[in-house]
Amino acid sequence: MFKDLFVTKPVEPAAHVDAGEPVEGTLQGEANLKRVLTARHLVLLGVGAIIGAGIFVMTGQAAANHAGPAIMLSFVLAGIACAFAGLCYAEFASMIPVSGSAYSYTYATLGEAVAWFVGWSLVLEYLFAASAVAVGWSAYTVSLMESTAQMMGSDWKFPAMFVSAPVTYANGQFAATGSLFNLPAVLIVCGVGYLCYIGIRQSATANAVIVAVKVTVILALIGFGSQYVNPDNWTPFIPANEGGDRFGWPGVLRAASIVFFAYIGFDAVSTAAQEAKNPQRDMPIGILGSLVVCTILYIVVAAILTGMLPYTQLGTAKPVATALENYPALGWLKFAIEVGAVAGLTSVILVMLMGQPRIFFAMSRDGLMPRFFGAVHPKHHTPHKATVVVAIIAAILAAFFPLGVLGDLVSMGTLLAFATVCVGVLILRRTRPDLPRSFRVPAAPLICILGALSCLALVGFMGWYNWALLAAWTAVGFLIYFGYGYGHSKLRRARG
Repeated sequence: MFKDLFVTKPVEPAAHVDAGEPVEGTLQGEANLKRVLTARHLVLLGVGAIIGAGIFVMTGQAAANHAGPAIMLSFVLAGIACAFAGLCYAEFASMIPVSGSAYSYTYATLGEAVAWFVGWSLVLEYLFAASAVAVGWSAYTVSLMESTAQMMGSDWKFPAMFVSAPVTYANGQFAATGSLFNLPAVLIVCGVGYLCYIGIRQSATANAVIVAVKVTVILALIGFGSQYVNPDNWTPFIPANEGGDRFGWPGVLRAASIVFFAYIGFDAVSTAAQEAKNPQRDMPIGILGSLVVCTILYIVVAAILTGMLPYTQLGTAKPVATALENYPALGWLKFAIEVGAVAGLTSVILVMLMGQPRIFFAMSRDGLMPRFFGAVHPKHHTPHKATVVVAIIAAILAAFFPLGVLGDLVSMGTLLAFATVCVGVLILRRTRPDLPRSFRVPAAPLICILGALSCLALVGFMGWYNWALLAAWTAVGFLIYFGYGYGHSKLRRARG
């Protein structure tokens, strides 16, 4: 039995595919998803997922609680780790153009049990990310609604009992908020879930429009906000350590593990590989292109925010709006930022809710999850049943869980998946050197090892409670695997 846990899924050279053609991805030849996405769609999907929570939510909290102005260094460190992983993802995505992302890549290299672990970790990444970003979306939406009311001469406030989770988490402690649940977060998850249900093309088109709006707003923030930067706010650049991971280099590294949350979008691109017109060419473009653009924007915006306002005041769910509130002359920009943040966070939720059902889709088609999750809508060509389940769970999490807990869990799941992909590239280079690779990781031994080590190092800076939650999550996952997946594995059945 132990040996069977590490059985690998056969990998065949992927033929060049065009729009409408199916591609290998199952052992039984079921009907598959529809190929409609171009390289432009994929880059925009990546930008749609990456630019959002990192700029509009996580930057302020990581700066205020851990890194100070050195949050810029945290973004650099997280970006380097992502660059290593991004190169590995690009090689895999061009070689194995299927929907399962890191799960499918691991199944082909490290075996079924490890693939299950990665797939279950990806649930943390996509499902919890949609929920975490929905919480940030709620804060900006409420602020936008109240700003609009003020512009119309009203002092209307959103009902406090429906504006946040019933508890909050800060400095290692939970505290009651007095709220019942986060209603706006629930509504946006349900709305975006419906959009994902009706079609990948519609979702990608909506994402392209949203990305245009938020990038325009971010460039406006950089252009106008730079005029109000006070260099004194950058001193000291790395605040003195106050114990644990509060500031100093430990804080910079802890902040890097937090803002890593902001980079998860580039691997969400790989979940759409089975719907790309020319995955061999377009997947590397989508993954690496979106990563480079967004890393530059992140570092610049982090510099602007910490220069406009002392870092100690940025620890809110809407740090960009908080910084602009201190400059009445930029009141118009605050309103625009709130519009851009709402749009930007919407696109992140959209891409996350597109990605998670496709992970379940791939796992179901391999028999590791019930057939229910592998169902494809006859009209919309989407994994519609999985989309409904994911949206419901994400809405519940967004309603009742605070942002900090959700964000850390997302980062842990993401980092573990990235490290596994980096190792997988090296293994497949040795076991299947014959496979055609339209994109190859340069200096693969060095890049892959550095990628795996940097990702695991960032995981090491997570708090003990995150490790406890991850252990519990993993235990539940393997109960499901041994209770269902092991016995229903199509690969194992095919092997007799």
